[in-house]
Amino acid sequence: MSNHLFDAIAAAIPDRGKTLIELGDGTQISYGRLFDLVERLASHLIRAGVVPGDRVAVQVEKSWENLALYLACVRAGAVYLPLNTAYPLAELEYFIGDAQPSFVVCRPESEAGVRGLCARLGRATVESLGTRGDGTLLAAAADAPIRPVVDRDAEDLAAILYTSGTTGRSKGAMLTHENLLSNAQVLVDYWRFTGEDVLLHALPIFHTHGLFVASNVILLAGGSMIFLPKFDADEVVRLLPKATSMMAVPTFYVRLLEHPGFTRALTKHIRLFTSGSAPLLAETHRAFSERTGHAILERYGMTETNMNTSNPYDGDRIPGTVGFPLPGVELRVADVESGRVLPQGEVGVLEVRGPNVFKGYWRMPEKTQAEFRPDGFFITGDVGRIDERGYVHIVGRAKDLVITGGYNVYPKEVETEIDAIAGVVESAVIGLPHPDFGEGVTAVVVREKGANLGEEDVISALADRLAKFKQPKRVFFVDELPRNTMGKVQKNVLRDTYAGTYERGAA
Repeated sequence: MSNHLFDAIAAAIPDRGKTLIELGDGTQISYGRLFDLVERLASHLIRAGVVPGDRVAVQVEKSWENLALYLACVRAGAVYLPLNTAYPLAELEYFIGDAQPSFVVCRPESEAGVRGLCARLGRATVESLGTRGDGTLLAAAADAPIRPVVDRDAEDLAAILYTSGTTGRSKGAMLTHENLLSNAQVLVDYWRFTGEDVLLHALPIFHTHGLFVASNVILLAGGSMIFLPKFDADEVVRLLPKATSMMAVPTFYVRLLEHPGFTRALTKHIRLFTSGSAPLLAETHRAFSERTGHAILERYGMTETNMNTSNPYDGDRIPGTVGFPLPGVELRVADVESGRVLPQGEVGVLEVRGPNVFKGYWRMPEKTQAEFRPDGFFITGDVGRIDERGYVHIVGRAKDLVITGGYNVYPKEVETEIDAIAGVVESAVIGLPHPDFGEGVTAVVVREKGANLGEEDVISALADRLAKFKQPKRVFFVDELPRNTMGKVQKNVLRDTYAGTYERGAA
Protein backbone atom coordinates (compact mmCIF):
# COMPACT_ATOMS: atom_id res chain seq x y z
CA MET A 1 0.00 0.00 0.00
CA SER A 2 0.94 3.66 -0.14
CA ASN A 3 -0.34 7.11 0.71
CA HIS A 4 -2.14 8.03 -2.51
CA LEU A 5 -1.97 11.83 -2.37
CA PHE A 6 1.16 12.37 -0.31
CA ASP A 7 3.29 9.97 -2.33
CA ALA A 8 2.39 11.81 -5.55
CA ILE A 9 3.26 15.19 -4.04
CA ALA A 10 6.51 13.90 -2.56
CA ALA A 11 7.48 12.28 -5.86
CA ALA A 12 7.10 15.64 -7.60
CA ILE A 13 9.71 17.39 -5.42
CA PRO A 14 12.22 18.63 -8.03
CA ASP A 15 15.16 19.31 -5.72
CA ARG A 16 15.10 19.69 -1.96
CA GLY A 17 17.24 22.79 -2.28
CA LYS A 18 14.88 24.52 -4.68
CA THR A 19 12.77 27.41 -3.35
CA LEU A 20 9.14 26.43 -2.95
CA ILE A 21 7.92 29.55 -1.15
CA GLU A 22 9.12 33.12 -1.14
CA LEU A 23 7.53 35.36 1.48
CA GLY A 24 6.73 39.02 0.99
CA ASP A 25 9.85 40.06 2.91
CA GLY A 26 12.06 37.98 0.63
CA THR A 27 12.51 35.00 2.99
CA GLN A 28 12.82 31.79 0.98
CA ILE A 29 11.59 28.38 2.10
CA SER A 30 13.04 25.44 0.22
CA TYR A 31 11.24 22.21 -0.58
CA GLY A 32 13.58 20.46 1.85
CA ARG A 33 12.83 22.82 4.73
CA LEU A 34 9.09 22.54 4.24
CA PHE A 35 9.06 18.76 3.96
CA ASP A 36 11.33 18.39 7.00
CA LEU A 37 8.67 20.26 8.95
CA VAL A 38 5.96 18.11 7.36
CA GLU A 39 7.70 14.98 8.68
CA ARG A 40 7.99 16.38 12.21
CA LEU A 41 4.41 17.64 12.33
CA ALA A 42 3.02 14.37 10.99
CA SER A 43 5.03 12.39 13.54
CA HIS A 44 3.87 14.69 16.32
CA LEU A 45 0.24 14.21 15.34
CA ILE A 46 0.69 10.43 15.47
CA ARG A 47 2.47 10.67 18.82
CA ALA A 48 -0.43 12.76 20.13
CA GLY A 49 -2.86 9.96 19.30
CA VAL A 50 -4.14 10.96 15.86
CA VAL A 51 -5.05 7.80 13.95
CA PRO A 52 -5.99 7.37 10.29
CA GLY A 53 -9.35 8.99 9.58
CA ASP A 54 -9.20 11.35 12.57
CA ARG A 55 -10.11 14.95 11.81
CA VAL A 56 -7.58 17.70 12.51
CA ALA A 57 -9.36 21.07 12.68
CA VAL A 58 -7.21 24.08 11.81
CA GLN A 59 -8.14 27.74 12.28
CA VAL A 60 -4.93 29.72 11.86
CA GLU A 61 -3.64 32.54 9.69
CA LYS A 62 -1.99 31.82 6.36
CA SER A 63 1.66 30.85 6.67
CA TRP A 64 4.10 28.39 5.16
CA GLU A 65 3.91 26.40 8.40
CA ASN A 66 0.14 26.14 7.90
CA LEU A 67 0.75 24.66 4.45
CA ALA A 68 3.18 22.18 6.04
CA LEU A 69 0.46 21.25 8.56
CA TYR A 70 -1.94 20.40 5.73
CA LEU A 71 0.63 18.10 4.14
CA ALA A 72 1.46 16.62 7.56
CA CYS A 73 -2.18 15.66 8.04
CA VAL A 74 -2.17 13.90 4.68
CA ARG A 75 1.13 12.13 5.53
CA ALA A 76 -0.26 11.00 8.91
CA GLY A 77 -3.46 9.67 7.36
CA ALA A 78 -5.59 12.32 9.08
CA VAL A 79 -8.42 14.36 7.56
CA TYR A 80 -7.50 18.02 7.24
CA LEU A 81 -10.30 20.40 8.26
CA PRO A 82 -9.48 24.06 7.51
CA LEU A 83 -11.77 26.66 9.05
CA ASN A 84 -12.33 30.26 8.01
CA THR A 85 -10.32 32.56 10.27
CA ALA A 86 -13.33 34.91 10.49
CA TYR A 87 -15.41 32.41 12.49
CA PRO A 88 -15.85 33.57 16.11
CA LEU A 89 -15.84 31.07 18.97
CA ALA A 90 -19.64 30.76 18.87
CA GLU A 91 -19.53 29.54 15.25
CA LEU A 92 -16.48 27.39 15.88
CA GLU A 93 -18.53 25.39 18.36
CA TYR A 94 -20.74 24.04 15.58
CA PHE A 95 -17.83 22.86 13.43
CA ILE A 96 -15.94 21.20 16.27
CA GLY A 97 -19.11 19.61 17.59
CA ASP A 98 -20.06 18.32 14.15
CA ALA A 99 -16.65 17.16 12.86
CA GLN A 100 -15.50 15.81 16.24
CA PRO A 101 -11.78 16.36 15.60
CA SER A 102 -9.22 14.65 17.79
CA PHE A 103 -6.75 17.52 17.31
CA VAL A 104 -7.38 21.27 16.96
CA VAL A 105 -4.85 23.91 15.95
CA CYS A 106 -5.78 27.54 16.54
CA ARG A 107 -4.16 30.99 16.69
CA PRO A 108 -2.16 31.76 19.83
CA GLU A 109 -4.47 34.61 20.77
CA SER A 110 -7.56 32.37 20.68
CA GLU A 111 -5.97 29.36 22.36
CA ALA A 112 -7.56 29.88 25.79
CA GLY A 113 -11.05 30.19 24.33
CA VAL A 114 -10.62 27.18 22.05
CA ARG A 115 -9.25 25.07 24.90
CA GLY A 116 -12.29 25.96 26.99
CA LEU A 117 -14.64 25.12 24.13
CA CYS A 118 -12.98 21.76 23.45
CA ALA A 119 -12.97 20.91 27.16
CA ARG A 120 -16.68 21.64 27.33
CA LEU A 121 -17.30 19.45 24.27
CA GLY A 122 -15.05 16.76 25.70
CA ARG A 123 -12.92 16.66 22.57
CA ALA A 124 -9.48 17.16 21.14
CA THR A 125 -5.92 18.04 21.91
CA VAL A 126 -5.50 21.78 21.36
CA GLU A 127 -2.30 23.47 20.19
CA SER A 128 -1.58 26.83 18.56
CA LEU A 129 0.28 28.14 15.52
CA GLY A 130 1.10 31.77 14.74
CA THR A 131 2.62 33.46 11.72
CA ARG A 132 6.07 34.07 13.22
CA GLY A 133 6.87 30.55 14.35
CA ASP A 134 5.05 31.21 17.61
CA GLY A 135 2.45 29.08 19.36
CA THR A 136 2.80 25.68 20.98
CA LEU A 137 2.65 23.39 17.93
CA LEU A 138 6.11 23.89 16.43
CA ALA A 139 7.87 23.61 19.78
CA ALA A 140 5.93 20.46 20.64
CA ALA A 141 6.79 18.86 17.30
CA ALA A 142 10.49 19.72 17.42
CA ASP A 143 11.56 16.48 19.13
CA ALA A 144 9.05 14.13 17.49
CA PRO A 145 10.78 10.94 16.27
CA ILE A 146 10.14 10.55 12.54
CA ARG A 147 7.53 7.93 11.71
CA PRO A 148 6.75 6.27 8.38
CA VAL A 149 4.20 7.68 5.97
CA VAL A 150 0.76 6.28 6.87
CA ASP A 151 -0.94 4.11 4.26
CA ARG A 152 -4.01 5.69 2.65
CA ASP A 153 -5.67 4.66 -0.59
CA ALA A 154 -7.48 6.65 -3.26
CA GLU A 155 -10.91 6.51 -1.61
CA ASP A 156 -9.78 7.46 1.90
CA LEU A 157 -10.66 10.94 3.09
CA ALA A 158 -7.99 13.62 2.83
CA ALA A 159 -10.03 16.65 3.85
CA ILE A 160 -13.40 17.96 4.93
CA LEU A 161 -14.35 21.45 3.81
CA TYR A 162 -17.49 23.06 5.16
CA THR A 163 -19.71 24.87 2.70
CA SER A 164 -20.62 28.48 3.33
CA GLY A 165 -24.01 27.60 4.80
CA THR A 166 -25.98 30.34 3.04
CA THR A 167 -29.10 28.18 2.85
CA GLY A 168 -28.93 26.51 6.24
CA ARG A 169 -26.30 24.99 8.48
CA SER A 170 -22.94 24.36 6.90
CA LYS A 171 -22.31 20.93 5.42
CA GLY A 172 -18.95 19.17 5.54
CA ALA A 173 -17.90 18.07 2.04
CA MET A 174 -15.80 14.89 2.30
CA LEU A 175 -12.92 14.97 -0.20
CA THR A 176 -10.85 11.89 -0.91
CA HIS A 177 -7.20 11.51 -1.85
CA GLU A 178 -8.26 10.80 -5.44
CA ASN A 179 -10.62 13.80 -5.56
CA LEU A 180 -7.73 16.13 -4.77
CA LEU A 181 -4.97 14.38 -6.68
CA SER A 182 -6.85 13.73 -9.92
CA ASN A 183 -8.10 17.31 -10.16
CA ALA A 184 -4.71 18.89 -9.46
CA GLN A 185 -3.00 16.62 -11.99
CA VAL A 186 -5.52 17.60 -14.66
CA LEU A 187 -5.02 21.30 -13.93
CA VAL A 188 -1.23 21.02 -14.09
CA ASP A 189 -1.59 19.69 -17.62
CA TYR A 190 -4.55 21.82 -18.75
CA TRP A 191 -3.01 25.09 -17.57
CA ARG A 192 0.55 24.11 -18.63
CA PHE A 193 2.21 24.42 -15.22
CA THR A 194 5.86 23.34 -14.99
CA GLY A 195 8.76 23.59 -12.60
CA GLU A 196 9.59 26.97 -14.16
CA ASP A 197 6.39 28.54 -12.87
CA VAL A 198 6.28 31.03 -10.03
CA LEU A 199 2.72 31.55 -8.81
CA LEU A 200 1.76 34.76 -7.06
CA HIS A 201 -0.39 33.34 -4.24
CA ALA A 202 -2.52 35.91 -2.40
CA LEU A 203 -5.51 33.64 -1.70
CA PRO A 204 -6.53 32.25 1.70
CA ILE A 205 -5.71 28.58 2.26
CA PHE A 206 -8.79 27.60 4.26
CA HIS A 207 -10.65 27.38 0.95
CA THR A 208 -10.43 24.98 -1.98
CA HIS A 209 -9.16 27.69 -4.35
CA GLY A 210 -6.06 28.70 -2.42
CA LEU A 211 -5.27 25.28 -0.96
CA PHE A 212 -6.27 22.54 -3.39
CA VAL A 213 -6.10 24.45 -6.66
CA ALA A 214 -3.20 26.86 -6.20
CA SER A 215 -0.98 25.01 -3.74
CA ASN A 216 -1.53 21.44 -4.95
CA VAL A 217 -0.97 22.46 -8.58
CA ILE A 218 2.35 24.13 -7.80
CA LEU A 219 3.48 21.21 -5.62
CA LEU A 220 2.69 18.66 -8.33
CA ALA A 221 4.34 20.82 -10.99
CA GLY A 222 7.49 21.28 -8.89
CA GLY A 223 7.14 25.06 -9.18
CA SER A 224 7.41 27.92 -6.71
CA MET A 225 5.07 30.38 -4.99
CA ILE A 226 5.25 33.96 -3.79
CA PHE A 227 3.19 33.50 -0.64
CA LEU A 228 1.36 36.62 0.54
CA PRO A 229 -0.69 36.60 3.77
CA LYS A 230 -3.54 38.39 1.98
CA PHE A 231 -4.25 40.41 -1.13
CA ASP A 232 -2.67 43.85 -1.14
CA ALA A 233 -2.63 45.67 -4.48
CA ASP A 234 0.62 47.50 -3.72
CA GLU A 235 2.35 44.25 -2.76
CA VAL A 236 1.02 42.43 -5.83
CA VAL A 237 2.26 45.21 -8.12
CA ARG A 238 5.66 45.13 -6.38
CA LEU A 239 6.08 41.36 -6.62
CA LEU A 240 4.41 40.56 -9.93
CA PRO A 241 7.69 40.96 -11.88
CA LYS A 242 8.97 37.86 -10.06
CA ALA A 243 5.94 35.73 -11.04
CA THR A 244 4.85 33.86 -14.15
CA SER A 245 1.22 33.25 -13.10
CA MET A 246 -1.46 34.43 -10.73
CA MET A 247 -4.67 32.85 -9.43
CA ALA A 248 -7.26 35.25 -8.09
CA VAL A 249 -10.88 36.06 -7.36
CA PRO A 250 -12.59 38.81 -9.39
CA THR A 251 -12.19 41.40 -6.63
CA PHE A 252 -8.40 41.15 -6.96
CA TYR A 253 -8.55 42.11 -10.62
CA VAL A 254 -10.95 44.98 -9.98
CA ARG A 255 -8.55 46.37 -7.35
CA LEU A 256 -5.54 45.96 -9.67
CA LEU A 257 -7.32 47.84 -12.45
CA GLU A 258 -7.74 50.73 -10.01
CA HIS A 259 -3.98 50.77 -9.27
CA PRO A 260 -1.93 53.28 -11.31
CA GLY A 261 1.10 50.99 -11.27
CA PHE A 262 -0.72 48.08 -12.89
CA THR A 263 0.38 48.44 -16.51
CA ARG A 264 0.89 46.42 -19.64
CA ALA A 265 4.65 46.55 -19.11
CA LEU A 266 4.26 45.12 -15.60
CA THR A 267 2.36 42.08 -16.87
CA LYS A 268 4.06 41.38 -20.20
CA HIS A 269 6.02 38.37 -18.88
CA ILE A 270 3.04 36.71 -17.11
CA ARG A 271 1.81 33.66 -18.99
CA LEU A 272 -1.45 33.04 -17.10
CA PHE A 273 -4.02 34.90 -15.01
CA THR A 274 -6.92 32.76 -13.75
CA SER A 275 -10.11 33.76 -11.94
CA GLY A 276 -12.63 31.80 -9.93
CA SER A 277 -14.71 31.42 -6.75
CA ALA A 278 -17.16 34.08 -7.98
CA PRO A 279 -18.39 35.28 -11.39
CA LEU A 280 -16.06 37.61 -13.27
CA LEU A 281 -17.96 40.51 -14.82
CA ALA A 282 -17.57 40.65 -18.60
CA GLU A 283 -16.71 44.34 -18.14
CA THR A 284 -13.78 43.42 -15.86
CA HIS A 285 -12.60 40.81 -18.37
CA ARG A 286 -12.61 43.37 -21.20
CA ALA A 287 -11.02 46.14 -19.13
CA PHE A 288 -8.23 43.80 -18.04
CA SER A 289 -7.57 42.72 -21.60
CA GLU A 290 -7.43 46.32 -22.80
CA ARG A 291 -5.06 47.32 -20.00
CA THR A 292 -2.68 44.35 -20.13
CA GLY A 293 -3.21 42.46 -23.37
CA HIS A 294 -4.01 39.32 -21.32
CA ALA A 295 -7.32 37.43 -21.38
CA ILE A 296 -8.16 36.20 -17.89
CA LEU A 297 -8.84 32.45 -17.85
CA GLU A 298 -12.09 31.93 -15.96
CA ARG A 299 -12.96 28.50 -14.63
CA TYR A 300 -15.76 26.97 -12.55
CA GLY A 301 -15.58 24.83 -9.46
CA MET A 302 -17.08 24.40 -6.02
CA THR A 303 -16.23 23.02 -2.61
CA GLU A 304 -17.80 19.65 -3.37
CA THR A 305 -16.12 19.07 -6.73
CA ASN A 306 -12.92 21.11 -6.96
CA MET A 307 -12.69 22.32 -10.58
CA ASN A 308 -15.27 21.25 -13.15
CA THR A 309 -14.68 23.43 -16.21
CA SER A 310 -12.14 25.85 -17.61
CA ASN A 311 -11.76 28.19 -20.52
CA PRO A 312 -9.02 26.87 -22.80
CA TYR A 313 -5.34 27.67 -22.37
CA ASP A 314 -5.11 27.93 -26.16
CA GLY A 315 -8.25 29.21 -27.81
CA ASP A 316 -10.97 31.74 -27.08
CA ARG A 317 -11.48 32.72 -23.44
CA ILE A 318 -14.97 34.11 -23.78
CA PRO A 319 -16.16 36.69 -21.21
CA GLY A 320 -19.17 35.46 -19.29
CA THR A 321 -18.40 31.77 -19.81
CA VAL A 322 -16.48 29.22 -17.76
CA GLY A 323 -15.27 27.19 -20.70
CA PHE A 324 -15.46 23.44 -21.23
CA PRO A 325 -15.64 20.44 -18.89
CA LEU A 326 -12.14 19.43 -17.81
CA PRO A 327 -10.73 16.09 -19.03
CA GLY A 328 -12.39 13.26 -17.13
CA VAL A 329 -15.31 15.43 -15.97
CA GLU A 330 -18.78 14.89 -17.38
CA LEU A 331 -21.20 17.82 -17.26
CA ARG A 332 -24.83 18.02 -18.29
CA VAL A 333 -27.82 20.36 -17.92
CA ALA A 334 -31.02 18.99 -16.40
CA ASP A 335 -34.47 20.17 -15.44
CA VAL A 336 -34.33 21.47 -11.87
CA GLU A 337 -37.40 19.56 -10.71
CA SER A 338 -37.59 16.36 -12.78
CA GLY A 339 -33.91 15.76 -13.49
CA ARG A 340 -34.66 15.29 -17.20
CA VAL A 341 -31.53 15.97 -19.25
CA LEU A 342 -32.09 19.06 -21.40
CA PRO A 343 -30.99 19.75 -24.97
CA GLN A 344 -28.07 22.02 -25.78
CA GLY A 345 -28.85 25.67 -25.26
CA GLU A 346 -31.60 25.19 -22.68
CA VAL A 347 -31.21 26.51 -19.15
CA GLY A 348 -31.26 24.10 -16.23
CA VAL A 349 -29.30 22.86 -13.25
CA LEU A 350 -25.71 21.77 -13.90
CA GLU A 351 -24.83 18.21 -12.91
CA VAL A 352 -21.32 16.74 -12.85
CA ARG A 353 -19.71 13.33 -12.56
CA GLY A 354 -16.04 12.44 -12.35
CA PRO A 355 -13.10 11.59 -10.09
CA ASN A 356 -13.17 15.17 -8.76
CA VAL A 357 -16.63 14.83 -7.21
CA PHE A 358 -16.70 14.47 -3.44
CA LYS A 359 -17.72 11.40 -1.45
CA GLY A 360 -20.68 13.00 0.30
CA TYR A 361 -21.60 15.25 3.21
CA TRP A 362 -20.16 14.43 6.62
CA ARG A 363 -22.76 12.75 8.85
CA MET A 364 -25.56 13.68 6.41
CA PRO A 365 -26.45 10.51 4.46
CA GLU A 366 -29.94 11.72 3.57
CA LYS A 367 -28.64 15.03 2.25
CA THR A 368 -25.94 13.20 0.30
CA GLN A 369 -28.48 10.89 -1.31
CA ALA A 370 -30.72 13.82 -2.23
CA GLU A 371 -27.88 15.62 -4.01
CA PHE A 372 -26.89 12.75 -6.31
CA ARG A 373 -28.83 11.28 -9.25
CA PRO A 374 -29.10 7.48 -9.40
CA ASP A 375 -26.47 7.40 -12.18
CA GLY A 376 -23.91 9.17 -9.99
CA PHE A 377 -24.20 12.74 -11.25
CA PHE A 378 -23.95 15.39 -8.52
CA ILE A 379 -26.58 18.13 -8.61
CA THR A 380 -24.48 21.28 -8.23
CA GLY A 381 -27.33 23.70 -7.58
CA ASP A 382 -25.83 26.02 -10.18
CA VAL A 383 -28.06 26.95 -13.10
CA GLY A 384 -26.56 27.26 -16.54
CA ARG A 385 -26.55 26.30 -20.20
CA ILE A 386 -24.14 24.97 -22.81
CA ASP A 387 -23.92 26.96 -26.03
CA GLU A 388 -23.44 25.72 -29.59
CA ARG A 389 -19.63 25.80 -29.23
CA GLY A 390 -19.73 23.76 -26.02
CA TYR A 391 -18.92 26.65 -23.67
CA VAL A 392 -20.65 26.50 -20.29
CA HIS A 393 -22.49 29.60 -19.09
CA ILE A 394 -23.44 30.00 -15.42
CA VAL A 395 -26.81 31.71 -15.03
CA GLY A 396 -27.03 31.62 -11.24
CA ARG A 397 -27.89 29.39 -8.31
CA ALA A 398 -31.05 27.28 -8.32
CA LYS A 399 -31.84 28.67 -4.88
CA ASP A 400 -31.63 32.18 -6.36
CA LEU A 401 -34.20 31.43 -9.06
CA VAL A 402 -37.06 33.93 -8.80
CA ILE A 403 -40.57 32.63 -9.46
CA THR A 404 -42.88 35.58 -10.03
CA GLY A 405 -46.49 35.15 -11.12
CA GLY A 406 -45.67 31.57 -12.15
CA TYR A 407 -42.78 32.63 -14.40
CA ASN A 408 -39.13 31.70 -13.84
CA VAL A 409 -36.65 34.57 -13.77
CA TYR A 410 -32.92 33.85 -13.78
CA PRO A 411 -31.17 36.69 -11.91
CA LYS A 412 -28.06 36.63 -14.10
CA GLU A 413 -30.08 37.62 -17.18
CA VAL A 414 -31.50 40.67 -15.41
CA GLU A 415 -28.16 41.55 -13.82
CA THR A 416 -26.45 41.52 -17.22
CA GLU A 417 -28.91 44.08 -18.55
CA ILE A 418 -28.65 46.29 -15.47
CA ASP A 419 -24.85 46.16 -15.51
CA ALA A 420 -24.93 47.49 -19.10
CA ILE A 421 -26.68 50.70 -18.00
CA ALA A 422 -24.43 53.76 -17.93
CA GLY A 423 -23.52 54.63 -14.36
CA VAL A 424 -23.88 51.09 -12.98
CA VAL A 425 -20.88 49.30 -11.48
CA GLU A 426 -22.62 46.03 -10.67
CA SER A 427 -25.93 44.63 -9.47
CA ALA A 428 -27.56 41.74 -7.67
CA VAL A 429 -31.08 40.56 -8.42
CA ILE A 430 -33.10 38.71 -5.79
CA GLY A 431 -36.65 37.50 -5.23
CA LEU A 432 -38.57 38.82 -2.23
CA PRO A 433 -41.95 37.67 -0.83
CA HIS A 434 -44.75 39.43 -2.71
CA PRO A 435 -48.46 39.20 -1.81
CA ASP A 436 -49.63 39.15 -5.43
CA PHE A 437 -46.83 37.50 -7.39
CA GLY A 438 -45.32 35.11 -4.87
CA GLU A 439 -41.94 36.75 -5.36
CA GLY A 440 -41.08 40.22 -6.59
CA VAL A 441 -38.02 40.75 -8.77
CA THR A 442 -35.81 43.18 -6.88
CA ALA A 443 -32.50 44.79 -7.87
CA VAL A 444 -29.73 46.03 -5.60
CA VAL A 445 -27.36 48.28 -7.52
CA VAL A 446 -23.94 49.82 -6.97
CA ARG A 447 -23.59 53.14 -8.84
CA GLU A 448 -20.45 54.73 -10.19
CA LYS A 449 -19.22 57.60 -8.05
CA GLY A 450 -21.08 60.75 -9.01
CA ALA A 451 -23.58 58.93 -11.23
CA ASN A 452 -26.98 60.64 -11.31
CA LEU A 453 -28.97 57.43 -11.49
CA GLY A 454 -32.25 56.72 -9.76
CA GLU A 455 -34.71 53.87 -9.44
CA GLU A 456 -36.91 55.03 -12.31
CA ASP A 457 -33.86 55.43 -14.55
CA VAL A 458 -33.00 51.76 -14.11
CA ILE A 459 -36.55 50.54 -14.55
CA SER A 460 -37.14 52.64 -17.67
CA ALA A 461 -33.81 51.51 -19.20
CA LEU A 462 -34.99 47.90 -18.96
CA ALA A 463 -38.45 48.52 -20.40
CA ASP A 464 -37.48 47.52 -23.93
CA ARG A 465 -34.77 45.05 -22.90
CA LEU A 466 -36.65 42.54 -20.77
CA ALA A 467 -40.10 41.00 -20.61
CA LYS A 468 -42.33 42.82 -18.14
CA PHE A 469 -42.30 39.94 -15.63
CA LYS A 470 -38.47 40.02 -15.53
CA GLN A 471 -38.24 43.72 -14.79
CA PRO A 472 -37.49 44.74 -11.19
CA LYS A 473 -40.40 46.04 -9.20
CA ARG A 474 -38.01 47.89 -6.91
CA VAL A 475 -34.40 49.06 -7.23
CA PHE A 476 -32.24 49.82 -4.19
CA PHE A 477 -28.83 51.47 -4.24
CA VAL A 478 -25.89 50.56 -2.01
CA ASP A 479 -22.23 51.55 -1.80
CA GLU A 480 -21.14 47.91 -2.15
CA LEU A 481 -22.66 44.45 -2.27
CA PRO A 482 -22.11 42.13 0.71
CA ARG A 483 -19.54 39.44 -0.08
CA ASN A 484 -17.97 36.48 1.63
CA THR A 485 -14.22 36.02 1.94
CA MET A 486 -13.94 34.59 -1.58
CA GLY A 487 -15.81 37.47 -3.19
CA LYS A 488 -19.19 35.80 -3.74
CA VAL A 489 -22.17 38.11 -3.36
CA GLN A 490 -24.20 37.05 -0.32
CA LYS A 491 -27.71 37.18 -1.71
CA ASN A 492 -29.07 35.66 1.49
CA VAL A 493 -27.94 38.81 3.30
CA LEU A 494 -29.73 40.97 0.72
CA ARG A 495 -32.89 38.88 1.02
CA ASP A 496 -32.83 39.36 4.79
CA THR A 497 -32.15 43.10 4.49
CA TYR A 498 -35.04 43.82 2.12
CA ALA A 499 -37.39 41.02 3.21
CA GLY A 500 -40.37 43.29 4.05
CA THR A 501 -40.27 45.36 0.87
CA TYR A 502 -43.57 44.15 -0.56
CA GLU A 503 -45.54 43.65 2.62
CA ARG A 504 -48.98 45.25 2.61
CA GLY A 505 -48.57 48.82 3.74
CA ALA A 506 -44.80 48.89 3.16
CA ALA A 507 -43.54 52.19 1.87
